[in-house]
Amino acid sequence: MEASVILPILKKKLAFLSGGKDRRSGLILTIPLCLEQTNMDELSVTLDYLLSIPSEKCKARGFTVIVDGRKSQWNVVKTVVLMLQNVVPAEVSLVCVVKPDEFWDKKVTHFCFWKEKDRLGFEVILVSANKLTRYIEPCQLTEDFGGSLTYDHMDWLNKRLVFEKFTKESTSLLDELALINNGSDKGNQQEKERSVDLNYLPSVDPETVLQTGHELLSELQQRRFNGSDGGVSWSPMDDELLAQPQVMKLLDSLREQYTRYQEVCRQRSKRTQLEEIQQKVMQVVNWLEGPGSEQLRAQWGIGDSIRASQALQQKHEEIESQHSEWFAVYVELNQQIAALLNAGDEEDLVELKSLQQQLSDVCYRQASQLEFRQNLLQAALEFHGVAQDLSQQLDGLLGMLCVDVAPADGASIQQTLKLLEEKLKSVDVGLQGLREKGQGLLDQISNQASWAYGKDVTIENKENVDHIQGVMEDMQLRKQRCEDMVDVRRLKMLQMVQLFKCEEDAAQAVEWLSELLDALLKTHIRLGDDAQETKVLLEKHRKFVDVAQSTYDYGRQLLQATVVLCQSLRCTSRSSGDTLPRLNRVWKQFTMASEERVHRLEMAIAFHSNAEKILQDCPEEPEGINDEEQFDEIEAVGKSLLDRLTVPVVYPDGTEQYFGSPSDMASTAEHIRDRMKLVSLKRQQLRHPEMVTTES
Repeated sequence: MEASVILPILKKKLAFLSGGKDRRSGLILTIPLCLEQTNMDELSVTLDYLLSIPSEKCKARGFTVIVDGRKSQWNVVKTVVLMLQNVVPAEVSLVCVVKPDEFWDKKVTHFCFWKEKDRLGFEVILVSANKLTRYIEPCQLTEDFGGSLTYDHMDWLNKRLVFEKFTKESTSLLDELALINNGSDKGNQQEKERSVDLNYLPSVDPETVLQTGHELLSELQQRRFNGSDGGVSWSPMDDELLAQPQVMKLLDSLREQYTRYQEVCRQRSKRTQLEEIQQKVMQVVNWLEGPGSEQLRAQWGIGDSIRASQALQQKHEEIESQHSEWFAVYVELNQQIAALLNAGDEEDLVELKSLQQQLSDVCYRQASQLEFRQNLLQAALEFHGVAQDLSQQLDGLLGMLCVDVAPADGASIQQTLKLLEEKLKSVDVGLQGLREKGQGLLDQISNQASWAYGKDVTIENKENVDHIQGVMEDMQLRKQRCEDMVDVRRLKMLQMVQLFKCEEDAAQAVEWLSELLDALLKTHIRLGDDAQETKVLLEKHRKFVDVAQSTYDYGRQLLQATVVLCQSLRCTSRSSGDTLPRLNRVWKQFTMASEERVHRLEMAIAFHSNAEKILQDCPEEPEGINDEEQFDEIEAVGKSLLDRLTVPVVYPDGTEQYFGSPSDMASTAEHIRDRMKLVSLKRQQLRHPEMVTTES
């Protein structure tokens, strides 16, 4: 009986083998009764099927049947127990009837199982669910009875269906494979002599059946392993329930027969392949030595431009595409021949090696010719590409040289000059690359005679050589003309750089002169505390003026140089027209401020010299009128100097500029007034000497 036939009944779970065992290692058969009326025929079918699963050895240990009557009526329980006598009388060792909390006290008096033990053939006990562990270990009871054993009825049923399907398919497949293998051994010699058109295929795929078996075996082993965790020593998929050894035995037999079947198919396939290989080899050889070679003989040129080379390359790719189809056949044939050679059949070795050698020679020769032609066209394309790039570079350089230079400053000229040098260097590199590509192409063309496919290509080669040499010579002449023009442009641009440099330096000289003027007016203020210090200041001022004079002369020389360079370049200086007036204006202002500074220092020297002469110790008797004149002169010089300190420097454009700040001028004036007071006091002393005596 198969599970698939009674699947609807088995799904009702009228009875099941949970995988648990009693203390005698007998299997536990559970019959869960429910509120609905149990179909005894279906229960009988279920029990028949379940009891057909264990082995005879397992059955000999007996069964412990748990009749769960907690949700059923007493008469149903009694009927089920009595039915066990007819279904499995010899195998049942103990029947445990699980009673409900409210037991059938009155009904049980009419029927006592223990009195019927001899007639039933097994012992029946009435027990509560919580007392069931007295007879069966908790780990062997399902959760319905307070145990820890896990049982999934649908999972068990699905695995059972898989097992039975595998058993059925594998048994049928073994018979078919054995028939095929045995028939092949008997008719092997006859089939070698005639062409056999029979289909030696089994009804099911052996690989699929083997895979199903391995998955089933893996599942059984895994479930058994998992079931041993946590102290649980039994699971519903144990080998005693689902015949794990039977699966392993079937798998071993299948592998053996399938291996023999594969060998039979391999031998048959090898013989068929040999005939096909012979036909295909001759097809490949005939095409390569015929139409293939004719296509290559018709190709000899390299083109005179990129477009022409590309067209030839495209044509060659079409030829290669046609050859590639036959080369693919060659690769496939070579692999097939190698596989047959590895098989080691001596009777076919000589013929196979001869075919392989003939095929390889023709294909390698044709592939070498295709590769040589492809390399030649690629070299020609690269040569024309480099020539075109170089021509464009020369055109760009020539265009740059034909445009007049009108830079904004020296930096832009330097940048333009650098760009010009880079372009010229790029042209040199391009020309060198063109020569290398051209020489390489010439070398390949010279070797083309050996790959002429039986055709004289001397005339065609001469045309190609003349074209290549002509391109290189033309590029050399164009490059030489550009170099000459670059030399002229370089000289002009260097002069322009020098012109801008002179203009920048001249403008810088104006700035320096302006800074000297600013320093003169703001820092050259002091007139000295005495004649000696004033003389030192006057000497420093003269040196300061010399520096300014040198700056002015430097600026004038630079501006004169710009005029000369502009005349040489035939251009107008953009800054000299503005710089020269600025230089003269600043120099004029500096000259006027410097002269004013000199006048003040000279007046200060005269003032301090006379004052110091008067203030020195002199004779008691004055010299009279001469001393009075001297005092008057000192006073006049002092007042004149004070007046001059308040007068600004007036430039030719009418602007005014003072020396230093008002506080600086006030400090200088205060010192002069103090000296004048001392001179005035000295004058009074000379007029009235008795005042000095009295004071003493």
